[in-house]
Amino acid sequence: MSAIVVSLTTCLSWSSSPSSSSLLFSKLGLGSAAAFRRYCAPSPPPPLLFCRGKLRMAHSIARATLGLTKPAQIDTLKISFAAKEVDVVEWKGDILAVGVTEKDMGKDDNSKFQNSILKKLDAQLGGLLSEASSEEDFTGKPGQSTVIRLPGIGSKRVGLIGLGQSASRAGDFRSLGESVAAAAKAAQASSVAVVLASSDGLSDESKLTAASAVASGTVLGTFEDNRYRSESKKPVSLKSVDIIGLGTGPELEKRLKYAEHVSSAVIFGRELVNSPANVLTPAVLAEEASKVASMYSDVLSATILDIEKCKELKMGSYLGVAAASANLPHFIHLCYKPPGGSAKIKLALVGKGLTFDSGGYNIKTGPGCLIENMKYDMGGAAAVLGAAKAIGQIKPPGVEVHFIVAACENMISGTGMRPGDIITAANGKTIEVNNTDAEGRLTLADALIYACNQGVDKVIDLATLTGACVIALGPSVAGAFTPSDDLANEVMAASQVSGEKIWRMPLEESYWEMMKSGVADMVNTGGRQGGAITAALFLKQYVDEKVQWMHIDIAGPVWSEKMRSATGFGISTMVEWVLKNSC
Repeated sequence: MSAIVVSLTTCLSWSSSPSSSSLLFSKLGLGSAAAFRRYCAPSPPPPLLFCRGKLRMAHSIARATLGLTKPAQIDTLKISFAAKEVDVVEWKGDILAVGVTEKDMGKDDNSKFQNSILKKLDAQLGGLLSEASSEEDFTGKPGQSTVIRLPGIGSKRVGLIGLGQSASRAGDFRSLGESVAAAAKAAQASSVAVVLASSDGLSDESKLTAASAVASGTVLGTFEDNRYRSESKKPVSLKSVDIIGLGTGPELEKRLKYAEHVSSAVIFGRELVNSPANVLTPAVLAEEASKVASMYSDVLSATILDIEKCKELKMGSYLGVAAASANLPHFIHLCYKPPGGSAKIKLALVGKGLTFDSGGYNIKTGPGCLIENMKYDMGGAAAVLGAAKAIGQIKPPGVEVHFIVAACENMISGTGMRPGDIITAANGKTIEVNNTDAEGRLTLADALIYACNQGVDKVIDLATLTGACVIALGPSVAGAFTPSDDLANEVMAASQVSGEKIWRMPLEESYWEMMKSGVADMVNTGGRQGGAITAALFLKQYVDEKVQWMHIDIAGPVWSEKMRSATGFGISTMVEWVLKNSC
């Protein structure tokens, strides 16, 4: 299994405007302001042009210049996974990791394990495992782990990893994989085996889910984004992971391959979000999307729309947000069509793609504004493009999927959108901008209209949209808003498989009163109360009534403060949802 490393680059856009200061420049011997600009400015890079649905360039895109930062090329980590049925005592390798619940740690009157696997290991080790676990005060609580070097069995070390009171969900087993990765990194282990102390109670389907989740967690747990460090950390040594006691066979091998594809996509998404705004501009995000389409060109195609094409489509809401930035907007559309057959259903995934959000004239200021983290305001776009990568690898039948991102920056300049401006979306609805920092919904409005115009049956948008949702649900749970119970059930079922936490929120129609304008069809924000709900109600205005729609606010779980890194949230669930809709 290999993790993908993406090379991210940037392009710069140059612009000029007329000047009335010709006398000054004449005195300088330059004749005119235009001559002065030609004297001072380097040659601009070629513009990106829309041409028959493809990205066309006169020559190669200019590379990053702001800060002279370039991401380093990092060797990919390859981990092989195998499902085995072997005696845990006989397995040979660096670490035998045993996932244990609090119940598994129960002991008899003689302080001996009652769990059959722990009892067998302890007997082979002459009681040292029981003694060591007591000394370490290991009880099997979630987050607990201890790795002990003990002679007497095939493995060099035995690791006990706590699963809490019980373990039955995908998230539990993914956490187990992450703990295995942490133990392997700490011990510089190259070979690891994972076994559950109690797996007899799991159904065959649950065993498949558990094995896949352990594999995903291990890969994601070993990932470290070192592209922007001057000196890379010591590389992870882990090469192979054996999963013991959860079965063998082609179906399990298929699930492990699936875990490989999704984990690779999640890492791709993490790297996109982690990349700073001086590297990941809208143009570079479009370039990365095009690379994904090129990698899987048998099923994926890319269309990148420039400003002029967006004007033709009357995307005034999106272009209003983008107007202040020197980095031009790029509207991204990837389309997946299944190989060897027609699609019975059409889906769309729309991601918010603000590669940086200053807040505009309502600039982000004061404690808690998080302006320094606003590179992650394209977390929705990363989720959508990560899902596109995975779908391109998996190639599900019977489903057509459109991946759409309106990429731009929200900056401040004399050409920028002002509070009080009225902008017009592609469906003709007018919006009074009462807060330039509520910009994501403005870009999503035109993106949702575009998605519906593709003739889709269902559309889901993912966006780091509101702080209100973080206040309501905290940093680990995304909020889902939809008028469709059927779509809600589909996504919640997908999230149960992926292990990502999503909670359905109310779509209270009466709150729309807060969104009414005295001079336009609506304002773009309704104030602090119910802010996540009014944001969702705003987006609903741009979705065709015949299309099932869901908005997922991922502002909380897109970023891990503990790890100070992106999470790749949403990718696993969206891939699972697409597969649920395939035939």
